[in-house]
Amino acid sequence: MTPELTVLALAGLLQAAQFTLFAVPANRELGVGYTSSPRDRPPSRQMSAVTARLQRALNNHFEALILFTLAVVVVTLGNQSTPVTQYAAWLYLAARILYVPAYALGWRPWRSAIWSVGFFATLTMIVAALI
Repeated sequence: MTPELTVLALAGLLQAAQFTLFAVPANRELGVGYTSSPRDRPPSRQMSAVTARLQRALNNHFEALILFTLAVVVVTLGNQSTPVTQYAAWLYLAARILYVPAYALGWRPWRSAIWSVGFFATLTMIVAALI
């Protein structure tokens, strides 16, 4: 397995961990009755600010993971794994790990800077695969 695929697998585990970090307090705050329902109506209670931020960080990682997965597939299937793409993949993962507390704790402007590192690491992988 290429290092990029290893990082992709770890990013998948990070996604699962983020889901747990969000789901546990959301179930406590909204109640299992609501979270297990079809959610046709808005909840009668609101989530705390931190829980809502954890949800947005989770959703953001779903979005980032699409582009990162594309980058890993291009690098791997194109046999373009290099130290540059490997470093960029690890940088993406590090940025995504840091992004969770940055978003949850409201670190401004660092949250956006951390997001940018992950985004540009992903773009670096795609461009490096094309060269």
